[in-house]
Amino acid sequence: MTTITKTLTTSPKALPPSNQLGFGQHFSDHMFVAKFTEGKGWSEAAIVPYGPLSLDPGASVFHYGQALFEGMKVFRQQDGKVVFFRPEFNQRRMADGAARLCLEAPPLELFMDALQELVAVDERWIPEGPNTSLYIRPTLIGSEPFLGVRPSRETIFFILLSPVGSYYSEGTKPIKIWAEEKYLRAAPGGLGAVKAGANYASSLKAALDAKKQGYSQVLWLDVEHQGIEEVGTMNVFFVFDNEIVTPALNGSILPGGTRDAILELLRSKGLPVVERRITITEVIERLGRGELKEVFGTGTAAVISPVGVLHYRGKDWIINNNENGPLSNELYSEITAIQRGTQPDKLNWLVPLKK
Repeated sequence: MTTITKTLTTSPKALPPSNQLGFGQHFSDHMFVAKFTEGKGWSEAAIVPYGPLSLDPGASVFHYGQALFEGMKVFRQQDGKVVFFRPEFNQRRMADGAARLCLEAPPLELFMDALQELVAVDERWIPEGPNTSLYIRPTLIGSEPFLGVRPSRETIFFILLSPVGSYYSEGTKPIKIWAEEKYLRAAPGGLGAVKAGANYASSLKAALDAKKQGYSQVLWLDVEHQGIEEVGTMNVFFVFDNEIVTPALNGSILPGGTRDAILELLRSKGLPVVERRITITEVIERLGRGELKEVFGTGTAAVISPVGVLHYRGKDWIINNNENGPLSNELYSEITAIQRGTQPDKLNWLVPLKK
């Protein structure tokens, strides 16, 4: 068990109404912080009142972009039990991403102990309303102050908690997406396969332009503007009449946790799911022939987000009459039922909060 000191707030905040949460707009009373120093290891693990971090203006994160984060959720089930959804997946992915960014990843014990103790302290922040949860944002940054292009010898690991509702204003209704042919989210050999802050910075311009045109998100294509990679901040699935396809992990696609869970669930049902390269041309052609039945994005924030309209080269293509499809509805219902405890966790996805 990691030794974690606790300094609790003397001014607890009022809880926001569960029907007015939005996404990422509120933060709990406390946060977790720990520091890694080369030659010393991990130290100063602490739960402290939520507030500013003290960083030197020369810190690596400001100048060389050494920043990486995870996104995960904890739920209060119908019987009152509190559960984390697949937290060890997030620790493994953080470790993989940290290696790519030359940051030190927290070991599994520190990661899990920090989650357990922080959520136990701020358990009252877990909302109980429908489609709500407590979102967890573990983050790594390079904190050593220096000006010179090399990896930071110091890493700060911190965790924030945020009570959330639906990610999209549409809720679980189909969204409209824009196939992007000018900007790239990621390139082969780059950072696309890790949750680096730089990935999200590079996506902002295209997403802003799409929203100005009335679309919720961007469908990201590869460097040839043909291969489909992700939709917004989500992985993407295409349901055809003879197969379910999601783009294969190619080094520039994030290995999403919800993507992984959906693949496991589909395979447990014996459905014909395939991971392979899929192009925008194939999607449009098969949609035109009536073979494309559903499209949906998958991610921690939205879980499953059906796509009703795809804009490509000046035309809006309507998918499934701009309605939720039966498979996306079924998958959303199953995953959320497991998270809420109304359906058995046969795939061993949940980790209980220790009390």
